[in-house]
Amino acid sequence: MATFLHRVGRWAFRRRRTVVLVWVAVLAAVFLGASSASEASEDSSSLPGIESQQAFDLINERFPGAEADGAEARIVFVAERGQQVTSAASRSAIGELVEAVADGPQVADAASPFDANAVSKDKSTAYATVTYKVASDDLTDASKTDLTKAVEQARDAGLTVEVGGSALETEAAQGLGEVLGVLVAAVVLLITFGSLAAAGLPLLTAILGVSISLAAITALSSAFGFSSTVGELAMMLGLAVGIDYSLFVVSRYREERAKGHQPQEAAALAVGTAGSAVVFAGLTVVIALLGLSVIGVPMLSKMGIGSAGAVMVGVLIALTAVPALLGFWPNAVLSRRDRKGGRRSRTKILSLVGRTRTAATTTKAPRGVRWAQFVVRRPLPVLLLSVIGLGALAVPSLDLRMGMPGDEAKSTATTERRAYDALAEGFGPGFNGPLTVVVDVKKAKDPQAAVAAVSAELADTKGVVSVSPARFNEAKDAAVIAAVPSTAPTSQQTQDLVHTIRSERSAVESATGADFKVTGTTALNIDVGQKMQDALIPYLAVVVGLAFLLLALVFRSILVPLKAALGFLLSVGAALGAIVTVFQQGHGASLFGVDETGPIMSTMPIFLVGIVFGLAMDYQVFLVSRIREAHIHGEGPGQAIVTGFRHSAQVVGAAALIMMAVFGGFMTGGESLVKMVGFGLASAVFFDAFVVRMAFVPAVLALLGKRAWWLPRWLDRLMPRVDVEGEALTQQVSAPNDLPADDPRASVTV
Repeated sequence: MATFLHRVGRWAFRRRRTVVLVWVAVLAAVFLGASSASEASEDSSSLPGIESQQAFDLINERFPGAEADGAEARIVFVAERGQQVTSAASRSAIGELVEAVADGPQVADAASPFDANAVSKDKSTAYATVTYKVASDDLTDASKTDLTKAVEQARDAGLTVEVGGSALETEAAQGLGEVLGVLVAAVVLLITFGSLAAAGLPLLTAILGVSISLAAITALSSAFGFSSTVGELAMMLGLAVGIDYSLFVVSRYREERAKGHQPQEAAALAVGTAGSAVVFAGLTVVIALLGLSVIGVPMLSKMGIGSAGAVMVGVLIALTAVPALLGFWPNAVLSRRDRKGGRRSRTKILSLVGRTRTAATTTKAPRGVRWAQFVVRRPLPVLLLSVIGLGALAVPSLDLRMGMPGDEAKSTATTERRAYDALAEGFGPGFNGPLTVVVDVKKAKDPQAAVAAVSAELADTKGVVSVSPARFNEAKDAAVIAAVPSTAPTSQQTQDLVHTIRSERSAVESATGADFKVTGTTALNIDVGQKMQDALIPYLAVVVGLAFLLLALVFRSILVPLKAALGFLLSVGAALGAIVTVFQQGHGASLFGVDETGPIMSTMPIFLVGIVFGLAMDYQVFLVSRIREAHIHGEGPGQAIVTGFRHSAQVVGAAALIMMAVFGGFMTGGESLVKMVGFGLASAVFFDAFVVRMAFVPAVLALLGKRAWWLPRWLDRLMPRVDVEGEALTQQVSAPNDLPADDPRASVTV
C-alpha cells in the first residue's frame, strides 16, 4: 500500500497540471449535471415494517385524494382576557377566515370550530382545521399567501390567532454553520502550521471536495431519490474529513522536508505514509456510513450512501490534488523559519535536525511529548481516571427517552409553539398529539357495528379523554377515528397508551372481524424510536465487527483493534450522556439556546454511533500508526508511544478542534434538532480525541507493552501485508537525496 501510494504521490507531483485540470473538469462536469437535474426530492416518510406506516398506506389506499401525509393547518383562536370566542364579533371574524381559506385550489377541507365542536369548555379558545390535498412541500406560494392574509385579517379583528401544523411551518433561523467552522479551522491551521499557505491548502481542497460531492448528489438526486438532507449531512462530514485528511498529508510533507528531502520526494513520502493512514481511516468512515443500510430505513440508507461518497472524494483529493498543489508551491507551506533556514550554517543545521534526538537536553519538549512521557510513567492512574470520568458522563444515558420532538421544542417566538401552548392550555396536554385509528372493516359482517365497537373500546381505554365520530370512506370498508390522550405527545404515559390500544386489537378483531391500526404523528414517533432502538445492537455489531477486521489488518494486532472499539464505546456513551443531560434533563440547556427539553431524536443514537465511529477511527489510525511505525523501526514500547505523540499529537489535536468547530457551528442555528446533532457530534469528537486517544489509548499501550502488537502466527501468515507505516519505503529511500554527503541531515532516515 505504502509503495503504491508513494508512486501515486510522485506522479501527482510531477503531473500536477494534469491532476488539477482533471479535478477542475470533474467539478465542471458534476456542476453541469446538477444544473440540468430536477429539483431534489424531499425526505421520504416511508418507514417499512412499522405499524404507523402500514396505517398511512391503508389510509392512502382507502381514502383516495386525501393523502395521510397531506399538509394541515390548525388555526388557533384565543379571545382576549375576560371574553369568549363565541361572541358575535369573534364568530364573524372566524367565519370569514374559514370561508376565505376554503376557496383555495389546494384545500381539501376547512372545518369551522363551531361546526366541528372545536371550542374549549371555557370558550376562551377554538381552532379551525384546514387540510390540503398535497403534502406541505408541494403547497404553492399562493396557497400559503391566502392562509397568511386570512390570519392577519382575523388578528385585525382583535383575536389572537396562531397557526400550527405543517402548512406554514416556520423555517428555523440559519446559524453561521459551515462558515463558522471554516473560520475556526483556518485559525487552528494557521496556529498549527505558522503559514498562510499551509493553512489555506487543506481548506481549499476540502471546499473542492465538498463542492464536487454536493453537485454530484444534486445531479443524482432524481435517479437515486437523494433529498436535501442527504446533501446537508454530506457537506458537514465532507468538510470535516476533507480538512483533516489534507491536514495529515501536508503535515507529513513538512516533516519530510525538515529531514532534507527534495519537494517531490517529500510529497511522495507524505502520500505513501500519511496517505496510507488516510485510505484506511476513510474506509472506516465509509463502513460506518454504509452500515446505516442495515437499519432498514430508506432515508438513512440514502444519507449514508451520499455521505460515504463525500468521504471517498475527500480521500482521493488528499492523495492526488494535495501533492499536485504542493508541486506548484513546494516551499509556501513551510513555516517562515524553515523557509529561511535552508542555507543555515552546519552548526544551526545540526541543531535543527537533531532536535528530535536531543530535544530533552537542548530545548523544552513539546506538550504532546511531555504528556506522553507522563502517561508512560503513570499508565494505570491515567487509565482509571479516563474510564471513570467517561463512565460517569455516560450514566445519564441510562435515562434515555427517544422520540421526535415537535412544536413543543420550538422557540416561543414561533407561531407553531404559541399555537401548541394555546391548545394545550385550552383543551389539555394530549390534544396536540391525537392518535389516528384506521379501521379496516372489509372482512366484517356488520361494518357499522364493528366501527362502533372499536370507538367504544377506545373511549373506555384509560388515558383517552375523547374519541371523534368515525369518518367512513366512500366504499364503506374503512373508517378513521381520532382519539385524544390525556397526556402530552412525548410523555411516557402516551407511549404506554399506544401499546395498550394495540394490545386490545386481537380481542376486537375476534369479536367483530374488524382490524385496526394506530398511527398519527405521535404513534409514528413512538414506532420510529422503537425501530431505531431495535436496530442499534445489530448496527453496532456490523460496524464494529467490520472495522475490527480492518484495523487488525492495518495494525497486525488483536488487542489494538479491541482497545480501539472499547475506547469508542466510552466516548459515544459519554457523548450520549451529555446529550441527555442537556436536551432531555435540561441541565445547562439555556446556554445552548434550548427552549424546551424533551425526548432525544430517535435517529440520534444511530447517527452518533455511525458518524462518530468513523471519525474516531481517523484518530486511531493516524495516532497509532505513528506509534507502530516507531515500534517496527526498533523503538521500545514506551519510547514508541512518545515518538508517535511527538509526530502526531499536535496534528490530531488540531484535526479534532477543526471537526468540533464544524459540528459546533450547527449549534448556532435556531432548530433544536440541529443543535442536538451539532452538540452530540462535537462533544463525541472531544471525548474521543482528547480523552480516549490522548489518555486511554497510550495508557493501555503502555500497560500492554510489546503484547499490544501480538498476533497469532497462523493469522499473521494468512493476513495480507498492507504496510500503512511505510516500512518498505525505508528500503527505497534511506536518506535525503538532495544533500551533499557531508551534510549532517543526510544521515536522517525515513
